[in-house]
Amino acid sequence: MYFLQRLFIFSFVSSLLACSSVQYGILEKVGIPKRDVMVYRVEKARDTQEETKAQFKSALAQFTAVTNFKGGDLETIYNQLNSEYEASVSKAQEVSKRIADIEDIAQALFSEWEQEITQYNNISLKHSSQNKLNATKTHYRQLLSLMKSAETKIKPVLRVFSDHVLFLKHNLNARAIASLKGELGIMKADVSSLITSMEKSIHEANAFINTMEK
Repeated sequence: MYFLQRLFIFSFVSSLLACSSVQYGILEKVGIPKRDVMVYRVEKARDTQEETKAQFKSALAQFTAVTNFKGGDLETIYNQLNSEYEASVSKAQEVSKRIADIEDIAQALFSEWEQEITQYNNISLKHSSQNKLNATKTHYRQLLSLMKSAETKIKPVLRVFSDHVLFLKHNLNARAIASLKGELGIMKADVSSLITSMEKSIHEANAFINTMEK
């Protein structure tokens, strides 16, 4: 129950405030440190990537179904395909936002951590905290690299999706279906590569969360 209350407070404050420094300050006053915000945002990014994986699989399935078109209402087929494309674009934008949110809190967290290390009088504790910070930074850079690597694989897939949705919009005929068939192999390979990258990122996110919660 306490965690849910903290989660509600964090979500509420985040929705009200655009300035991150003010947002983090208010959250800390109600007992939510930057470390917890970091974990929360990595969790959200991980969940968004899971949802994005599912969405791109769904879009690919719809494109595949179109190539097997044997007759019927092509306009309905186009509308279904366009809906999948728009949902994929929305998820892509959410992925980028989640990554930006993580970068923002990471900068704030590490800056605060570095400043607080200078306040130690005990050398042993100071070194221990510095080592922990260094390890956390290294793990964070690995996580961010994998997330951004997965993110870069989204745009090429969307470009192919966009081209064929647009072509189908203005060419509701067998020629448009044939053009999709010719690109289907590339689409499958690109989506497979994207999903593999996201799975690596999701695995790293889980590892990072476990480290931060120890």
